[in-house]
Amino acid sequence: MTSAQIGIMISIVAYMAIVVIIGIVYSGRNKNVGDFYLGGRKLSPLVTAMSAEASDMSSYLLMGLPGLAYLTGLADVGWTVIGLAIGTYLNWLIVAKKLRQYSARIGAITVPDFFSRRYQENKNIILAVAALVIIVFFVPYTASGFAACGKLFGTLFGVDYHIAMMVSAIIIVGYTSMGGFNAASLTDLIQSIVMTIALVIVLLFGISQAGGMERVIEKTKDLSGYLAMFQTHNPETGAAAPYTFFTICSTMAWGLGYFGMPHILLRFMAIEDPEKVKVSRRVASVWVVISMAVAILIGIVGLGMVKEGVIAPLEDSERIIIYISNHLSTFGFGAALVAGVILAGILASTMSTADSQLLAASSAASENLLGGLFRVKLSEVGQMVVARVTLIVISVIGVILAWDKDSNVFKIVSFAWAGFGAAFGPVMILALFWKRSNKFGAIAGMIAGGAMVFIWKFIIARIGGIFSIYELLPAFLFGLIVNVIVSLVTPAPNEEIQKVFDEVRSEK
Repeated sequence: MTSAQIGIMISIVAYMAIVVIIGIVYSGRNKNVGDFYLGGRKLSPLVTAMSAEASDMSSYLLMGLPGLAYLTGLADVGWTVIGLAIGTYLNWLIVAKKLRQYSARIGAITVPDFFSRRYQENKNIILAVAALVIIVFFVPYTASGFAACGKLFGTLFGVDYHIAMMVSAIIIVGYTSMGGFNAASLTDLIQSIVMTIALVIVLLFGISQAGGMERVIEKTKDLSGYLAMFQTHNPETGAAAPYTFFTICSTMAWGLGYFGMPHILLRFMAIEDPEKVKVSRRVASVWVVISMAVAILIGIVGLGMVKEGVIAPLEDSERIIIYISNHLSTFGFGAALVAGVILAGILASTMSTADSQLLAASSAASENLLGGLFRVKLSEVGQMVVARVTLIVISVIGVILAWDKDSNVFKIVSFAWAGFGAAFGPVMILALFWKRSNKFGAIAGMIAGGAMVFIWKFIIARIGGIFSIYELLPAFLFGLIVNVIVSLVTPAPNEEIQKVFDEVRSEK
């Protein structure tokens, strides 16, 4: 192992040690499943904001977005980021406070639990459907995080992908299963800081190595459609392809996914003081916009570095930050330590999402399926044991799904994002803001939205033309329409449900 690799390893090991210690510290503070899954609703505004966004910004922030920008230029990734930024702001603006108030009023500690209690659905059909949606889409989502870790260590140290992936999974599972929600939230705050430092260092170093930003623009402006917002660059042909109105709408639809993301919605439910949501919203929105903009620039600067011959052409564009960090590590042991911090940022982006996804999937399986649908009664200690065992089992399945080392992080994330956005997004919005919505509409809408994601992606989109849009947009609209229609043609909610709705709505 070279001195550069030793320096990188020291930084990464130090970071991993910190998150594991946090898990150990919080392991004794979880007195019940409410603490384990929701932290006792005691998150501060800063931790709420940064935890929500760090858990949102998975490995696609430091791998997916730069990789896409490197390949196709501004349009594809630019409109995606605009949609995500708008979605982030609107989710905080209209959902966060209301969900915190409503979930506390009815005593819900998970997203499926909220839906079930909101509609007083005693047969637990909503619990079962929502839990299955979470498991179906979160397990592969988590697998993409494990795969990203495997790629990271495999590229850096020549370690076998499968060994690196499994070790990473064990560490993530370790601190999450010990510390639960509080450990995940605090480590997410730390990870958001590490991710920010990594982005800034990589961008500044990349620009300096590429000969300055003017040089980068000069090297890329000759690529047809690369720096345009209404054209996209085709790396295979070198030609530009038009970015149509339908494509823009489709790409911006990424923002709709926020309304249905369980790991983000859980942060809203855990806010200590609903009146401080405004502070969290401002912090979260600013951080998201800046971090995604920097990620795009890194992809473009990375191409500039390749054009200058600073780094070799990439076989896998999603590893652009890894290659830039490797180059930085050649400038001495101190630079290698800094490179290690950058690579710990990639690890942080993956871990911050994986831990939240594992908690959501674990709560869906143990709380909603075992305790809700099958009505298995356990003591508080028994519930904690089941929660941790469930988390481990789900992780093992994720490792199996991540076994293919050629899996594409961005594609896996985009599909899972669509699944949650379409299945849960319309239901959440109507549950919070439409008094007439009922359990029948919620169940039908959830099934319709989730099913349409599969139908559109694997059947309709293959027709081509305007049908080749991102599956989230049509699936979200379909789920919303089905929810409204079914609610209107079935009996209205009972007086008690409507009374609780009015009480929550009257809260300021």
